[in-house]
Amino acid sequence: MNFNTLKILLIVDFVVILFCVVLGQFQWLLNTQLAFISSLLVTIGSYYGYKKNVESQVENHINDDDNYDELDKMDDKYDLYSPQIDNEEKKEEYTKEEIKEAMKPIKQNYFANFKSGFSGMASFYRLSGYVFLIICFFFLNNNGYLHILSYMFGFLIVPISSLIISFYERKTNLS
Repeated sequence: MNFNTLKILLIVDFVVILFCVVLGQFQWLLNTQLAFISSLLVTIGSYYGYKKNVESQVENHINDDDNYDELDKMDDKYDLYSPQIDNEEKKEEYTKEEIKEAMKPIKQNYFANFKSGFSGMASFYRLSGYVFLIICFFFLNNNGYLHILSYMFGFLIVPISSLIISFYERKTNLS
């Protein structure tokens, strides 16, 4: 996470804090902040989990050229993304048998694909964010502080900030 991302996240969160304080809604403040921190921890945990997964695949020299199968050839009719350019003409329509034949390697590699995706999905960082989310939810609920609308609004801080970041980056890339 770079400095600009953190800065925008904190600015949007500061606006929410200011809004809650000005209106005197301290229950909203507690709900939004706990939801924001939970959402941020899950997002950062997901990022680091998948980053670690990609780095381990790069370390193990997993190459996309080995995974370029018949289904990819069907999707890429004009050989725009193939690792090797063949001069043979591409068929416009494929039979059901050809599609089933092309799907066999994918079905055989299902477990391997699931395992590689699962390691990023179930990373320690991401799971700890979800545990924090559950603990905060039960804390608010058991103590009578839970206000579901403000809690859900707290989750929206990270997606709203991401939207602002994407518009900001698009604007700077166009300039």
